[in-house]
Amino acid sequence: MAITASLVKELRERTGAGMMDCKKALVETNGDAEAAAELLRKKGQASAAKKAGRVAAEGCVQIATDASGKTVAMLEVNCETDFVAKDENFLAFAESAVQLALAEQPDSVESLMSSNLPGGGTLEEARNELIAKIGENIGVRRVEIVHATGQIAQYIHGSRIGAVVDLVGGSDDLGKDLAMHVAAAAPVCVDEDGVPAEQLEKEKNFLTEQALQEGKPPEIVEKMIVGRMRKYLAEITLVGQAFVKDPDQTVGKLLKQSGATVASFVRIEVGEGIEKKKEDFAAEVEAQVRASQ
Repeated sequence: MAITASLVKELRERTGAGMMDCKKALVETNGDAEAAAELLRKKGQASAAKKAGRVAAEGCVQIATDASGKTVAMLEVNCETDFVAKDENFLAFAESAVQLALAEQPDSVESLMSSNLPGGGTLEEARNELIAKIGENIGVRRVEIVHATGQIAQYIHGSRIGAVVDLVGGSDDLGKDLAMHVAAAAPVCVDEDGVPAEQLEKEKNFLTEQALQEGKPPEIVEKMIVGRMRKYLAEITLVGQAFVKDPDQTVGKLLKQSGATVASFVRIEVGEGIEKKKEDFAAEVEAQVRASQ
């Protein structure tokens, strides 16, 4: 069967695959568009499997809120390069993913990836197709669903850091300021009650060992630890931190003045905790040249 330009175009529009890939698939399937689409899908899965081990520490944070303003979905979508993080196809996938998360409210990334998109197919299938099209490892790394008890405030810094704050009382402006603060200062939890006991114990042991190495007597060490733990908690808790827009007062004091409290917050930063591979561009080009010879 003759492979016409219109047939290639139709398959390309349907699958999003490259023109040459579509033509090859049609040739392999003797012009059967359905079989060609299935072949491209399988090749996309194979391509995704090959790239799964590659570090993807770039990407974007997406936030979506429902009509009531009470439910928010926030997720991190990763790719390998900053260039792809700005690609319209990547951003469209990320937007589809966050809207699907808002609609389905999954309890895990795995659940989200197996959910069906409105246009058909799962999010995982769409991811595989995008990997085949773009040529980079792409994945949804984190998804957070927030059900607000108060009012939701959100902030995205560029496209790499996102923050959502559930504020009880206060005002819209206060909420925006707090979301910006969370994005900038990266608190661990709202207050001391939210710090895991094992984290507190670990820090206390570290500070104790540090003080003993300074040669302080035990009774002095005990007093030093109290002060240093107080400082540590002020650094990691939202209410203890100095407010970014007015360092002379803490967030706790700001909330008290406004008669407000923070029920919870979520912060996501792209690539957080991922060990990035150091690239040697010259060596990479040389390796590619050698491989082609």
